[in-house]
Amino acid sequence: MLLFGELGVGKTAFVRGLLEGVGGAPDDVSSPTFTLIQHYDGHPPLAHVDLYRVSPREVDQLGLDEIIAAGGLVAIEWADRWPLPMADAVRVYIEDLGANEREIRIERPATGTDSSALPS
Repeated sequence: MLLFGELGVGKTAFVRGLLEGVGGAPDDVSSPTFTLIQHYDGHPPLAHVDLYRVSPREVDQLGLDEIIAAGGLVAIEWADRWPLPMADAVRVYIEDLGANEREIRIERPATGTDSSALPS
């Protein structure tokens, strides 16, 4: 899952809710800006990555492909700093509308399947 939004918009708060949704402890979530990657227990487990302080060249050294291949959920903040993000990742865009309101837009990757033909 690739997370996009300005500083302070609520990306980490979104990850807290995601972790709570998979049975983890949301209070354990903090911004991994300095540690870059945090791992949390849940069903499935969650890896929380923050690319805010990472240059595009350094992203390749983080081993994101290995983290993703290991399974579980992966939430990547500041995903716009990843030069070649996975094309099949879910993208979450968070925008601050002011007055403590946010707009969250979630885009699924195209699957080549006509979603109107899928059961609802």
